[in-house]
Amino acid sequence: MNSYQHVPRHLLAIDCIIFGFDGEDLKGLFIKRKLEPQKGNLSLMGGFVAETESVDAAAERVLFELTGLKDVYMEQLHCYGELERDSLSRVVSIAYFALIKVSNYNDEILKEHDAVWISLKEIPELIFDHNKMLEDAKERLRQKVANHPIGFELLPNKFTLRQLQTLYEAIYETPLDKRNFTRKIFSLDIIKNTGEKERTTSRKGSFYFVFEEEKYKHLEKEGLKFI
Repeated sequence: MNSYQHVPRHLLAIDCIIFGFDGEDLKGLFIKRKLEPQKGNLSLMGGFVAETESVDAAAERVLFELTGLKDVYMEQLHCYGELERDSLSRVVSIAYFALIKVSNYNDEILKEHDAVWISLKEIPELIFDHNKMLEDAKERLRQKVANHPIGFELLPNKFTLRQLQTLYEAIYETPLDKRNFTRKIFSLDIIKNTGEKERTTSRKGSFYFVFEEEKYKHLEKEGLKFI
């Protein structure tokens, strides 16, 4: 006898808040919803959890299907279960946020899913409670980058100090003092000057830096006051 046969059953969904950085602006990745309710409106990327997979596996699957990427930084954010969050059925959603390099995103997949990058400064009305999810993810990202170097997941393999500072200014939505920021970054001893210069923004050029992988992994594990 099934002891759970009289227990209410609900649909379990996954929603992914995907952040990317284009060198100047922090953006989110959104799609046009392909089914009712609210078909055609902007939505986070998501899907339902299959009976044969865990919620983490479902999140990884959704992320891969909609970006073509694996082994990216992804973290569970929160469970959203308000009674009327979906007008069609009782749906509980577990939200995750992911950090990807915009340059790694496949343009063909972008077209296939009718997906679009939108600046976090210009987010329109999204379906259901997805604006709430996005705001919660932004706040979690701010908290996380203060103590862990996960912001580096958004940068290209080689980056300038200007790109690094611009990223953190975009995350915190406020300007940072250049001298203090640079001093703090160098004090952590996790970036290395490549000797190469980026010369598209000025004649003098800015040095490219890369991360010291072992030091980066140690810092990621231990955590510290990063910003």
